[in-house]
Amino acid sequence: MKLAIHNWMRAESLEDTMARIAAMGYTHLELQGTPENYDPEVVQALLNTYGLQCWGSVTLMLEERNMLAKDKAQRAMSVQYVLDVAKMVKEVGGTVISLVPATVGKIVPDARPEEEWEWAVEGVREVYAYTEANGLKIGIEPINRFETYFINRGAQALALAEAVGPNCGVCLDTFHMNLEEADMFETIRQVGKRLVNFHVADNNRMAPGMGHLDWKRIMQTLNEIGYDDVLSVEFCPPMDRTPANPYPNSIDTAPVGLSDEQLKFLQDHGSSAVTEAFYSMLTKRSVDTLKPFL
Repeated sequence: MKLAIHNWMRAESLEDTMARIAAMGYTHLELQGTPENYDPEVVQALLNTYGLQCWGSVTLMLEERNMLAKDKAQRAMSVQYVLDVAKMVKEVGGTVISLVPATVGKIVPDARPEEEWEWAVEGVREVYAYTEANGLKIGIEPINRFETYFINRGAQALALAEAVGPNCGVCLDTFHMNLEEADMFETIRQVGKRLVNFHVADNNRMAPGMGHLDWKRIMQTLNEIGYDDVLSVEFCPPMDRTPANPYPNSIDTAPVGLSDEQLKFLQDHGSSAVTEAFYSMLTKRSVDTLKPFL
């Protein structure tokens, strides 16, 4: 297996991110889903400079982005956003789009379950037509009930993937599985060959190895189903604002280049802007935990 990391957890230049992860032994990068921020030629040149590959991108379903919206125009806008992310992935040589169909942070539905299911299948199929034509993969990602009411478990993501098409896949995330699955190992087996991406963070959403998850057993289970692609690191450290904080220099009080939207997204996840030293420690700890299994 190979190791990737997301770049949405800290606001910094793409070159700074690539320089750090290349020096630590990462081989791939999963870009945040903000295609308007990236010039594909510049991204590709940086990837070449640092000997990295783009693994794919994760959709940032924020604000009005919602493939389940009652409003048809809003659904169409949301589908177009995911198509724009897919186009970006294609242009920088990536493979996977990790897709959360509904707005992250929205936990109250707008319509009946059967309506929302129809809209979800319809919207993902539109993206699927593009990914199939361009050699890309979609991974429907379940996230926990406090971030969405729609797809929380692997079985739900698998059902949606099967309804979309034979090559539509699933992206599993260890943090979310720890919250939602009765048995995360059985979920991995159930998803099986549909698994196209695997996000890794510990049970407390810190770096792998900083919580109680059994990484040896997780990796053994991935081997059982024949998954030999990329482990994509996606920690989002909870911020401790009390005297009990074991990392007192973790909060960046004067972040540079952090948009209001990015800050809100991090804060909605119980995190905030983090210092470079704290972020580098988490990035390195992830490598140290996972490298024996690669």
